[in-house]
Amino acid sequence: MLFSSPVFFLFFTFYFLCHLIFPLRWQVPLLIIGSSFFYGFWNPVYVILPFILTLTGWRGAIWIDSSDGKQKFWRLICTISLLILPLLFFKYTNFLINDFLLPLVQFRSVSESEKYVDLALPLGISFITFTLISYVVDVYKGIFQIEKHVKWLLGYVLFFPQLIAGPILRPSQLLPQLKKNRPKHRRLWTTGLTIFTLGLVKKLIFADQISQTIDPIYAAPNMFTSWELWLAVWGFTVQIYCDFSGYTDMAIGLGFLLGVKLPQNFRQPYSAASIGEFWRRWHVTLSTWLRDYIYIPLGGSRNRAGKTVRNVLITMLIGGLWHGASWTFVIWGGLHGFFISLTHLPHWLQAPFRRIPDWTKKGITVLIVALLWIYFRAGNLEVAHSILLRLWSFSAVDFSVFISLYPFPIALLVIFALSHRWDDIRRIRALVKKMPGFFLFPLLFILWLLAITISTGSSADFIYFDF
Repeated sequence: MLFSSPVFFLFFTFYFLCHLIFPLRWQVPLLIIGSSFFYGFWNPVYVILPFILTLTGWRGAIWIDSSDGKQKFWRLICTISLLILPLLFFKYTNFLINDFLLPLVQFRSVSESEKYVDLALPLGISFITFTLISYVVDVYKGIFQIEKHVKWLLGYVLFFPQLIAGPILRPSQLLPQLKKNRPKHRRLWTTGLTIFTLGLVKKLIFADQISQTIDPIYAAPNMFTSWELWLAVWGFTVQIYCDFSGYTDMAIGLGFLLGVKLPQNFRQPYSAASIGEFWRRWHVTLSTWLRDYIYIPLGGSRNRAGKTVRNVLITMLIGGLWHGASWTFVIWGGLHGFFISLTHLPHWLQAPFRRIPDWTKKGITVLIVALLWIYFRAGNLEVAHSILLRLWSFSAVDFSVFISLYPFPIALLVIFALSHRWDDIRRIRALVKKMPGFFLFPLLFILWLLAITISTGSSADFIYFDF
């Protein structure tokens, strides 16, 4: 059930009316029932998985809290291991066997890889797992008080606006909001509708339309010129941002409609002046999760530069693997870790780079990010390396002909480049407060009409549903 689909609008309309009618004591049961229907719409069998994981996290946290010292630590490790097991089984079994176990015993080459687990990946399993690990670790550290009633933890995990693709919430960001009467007034609804519309436009007009151009190029890169490959590279750079930030905007907008404030997940990442800054702006809730639950426990930047670089690389390799069980994601995460590590070089080595103008740093950063997205998008290393090599074989081209072949995607890329700096939910909220309704609502209607017309009423799956 996509946020951008007609069936979701029917579901949410019914749910929203129930939300307005039901008193506080029924809100969480309503949320659990509605979210279970939402999650099970794709595959009803898998709806049991979030419940099993939540019960594991709930009982595990109680088990951890009833001990102390080393025993408490080992109980934490056992609980986290149990939470990760379904993720490892569904997402990484084939990768681990084909790329590690079989080559180790010299039983079969990687080229003969098979699917030992041929099951559909449960939607949002990575997000659900990380969300529950946040709760268990925060209880262990004493940052968050243990939940004695499982219904609250189910509400936290199953909150459907962020259930499938985030933002990844800490318990302190959602649970207190679920336990109190959430505000129900028109200003919140107007803000939520506006933010949701922004996400809808990103998804239907930008992401989905660009994908129609770049998918054939990535499917057979050797059939296209280097200029078309560059169009695919920059096209995917825009597509993945509009697809994922569009989903997040819709989730945040739905949260406002339900009286819940979700954290902003993107802060104009393509305006970053370094790869480190890019990750402070891109998928912020994942970046901070990796920082707080992996990087800092490993030692962070408290030790010598060598250990700091090690911690960065381990963290980003895990971040790459979190996105997918493939060497393309390992390389993607590792290369991001390498570029972040450069900021931890001795100051005398960094001194020449400080003199580079800010606009140049931003240009270099977005170029690196765009090139690394090739590993993220390519189906395998062969395709990724083919594209990377052929990008630089510039051939003579008639740009008037080239533009006439791809007018719509090129126009979308230009519009995105000119508007990206203004893509900020805080700006949207401020704008909604100032803009009169007689102007705002007709504008939203036009945007919806435009999005539905251009998309012909259909929508592709969100990219991050696969993670």
